[in-house]
Amino acid sequence: MSEARAMQNPTAAVESHPWSRYVALGDSFTEGIGDPEPSSPGGYRGWADRVAEELGRGQSDFAYANLAVRGRLLQQIVDQQLAPCLALKPDLVTLSAGGNDLIRPGGDPDALAEKLDSVVQILGMGGATVVLFNGPDTGSSVLGRVRSKVAIYNENLRTVAARHDAVIADMWSLRQLSDPQMWDEDRLHFSPLGHHTIAAMVLDSLNVRHSLEPLVPKPLPQRTWREARTGDLVWAREYFVPWVVRRLRHRSSGDGITAKRPTAGPVFGPGVPMGSGEGPLGTTDAHR
Repeated sequence: MSEARAMQNPTAAVESHPWSRYVALGDSFTEGIGDPEPSSPGGYRGWADRVAEELGRGQSDFAYANLAVRGRLLQQIVDQQLAPCLALKPDLVTLSAGGNDLIRPGGDPDALAEKLDSVVQILGMGGATVVLFNGPDTGSSVLGRVRSKVAIYNENLRTVAARHDAVIADMWSLRQLSDPQMWDEDRLHFSPLGHHTIAAMVLDSLNVRHSLEPLVPKPLPQRTWREARTGDLVWAREYFVPWVVRRLRHRSSGDGITAKRPTAGPVFGPGVPMGSGEGPLGTTDAHR
């Protein structure tokens, strides 16, 4: 197919792929925090929704579920999301877990990887393609404070992926994420631009041709030392202090939150065909 024809028909720009049932597991990163979209389930879009939108183009039988919930630790993801995922019988699973563990004192990248190994083995037993995410290499987020632990965890993840023939979505090598505009104001989650960039990388990792064009952030104006320090103080007051308070009270940002797409159903997003007019459970969805 020519590039001109692909540009004229965005649906045709996405090649066929072997997956028809995609389930996303994880925490706030996979839930899509930082990428608000009122029309999306749960009020957030995120990289996983964007990936599903691309995979669903021209695939009338494609179904997508997102079980991720913000604030979840690795063991919580295993306890709360693994069984529902297996019940949905996916042939594609993305799993991003361990980040919330690593930013806490005592987070052990070796112990986390050992626990993850058995989870990936279970997910792959049914023949599903499993995609794992390593951590980004950037000092512009809270993760920059635990860079050495992230690096160790990433190497362990490569070993896990090799053992179980999983795919690595390599955020560590995604240099674009060093731009502050890729990050949300809280410096922990990604902005819409970051989620878009990561979605394209995931599709590239799966060798799926897609319609997501690279987006270039606009240059930011130079900030004075005083402006930078003021920004740090605002960030500490609005985001860091509440995070510390939740830790001290043994609370999570995900308390009371449930999965935004608990059942596997059709995906509807910008440029995606509407399909048959039925929602995930066979009921008419009047809000598309």
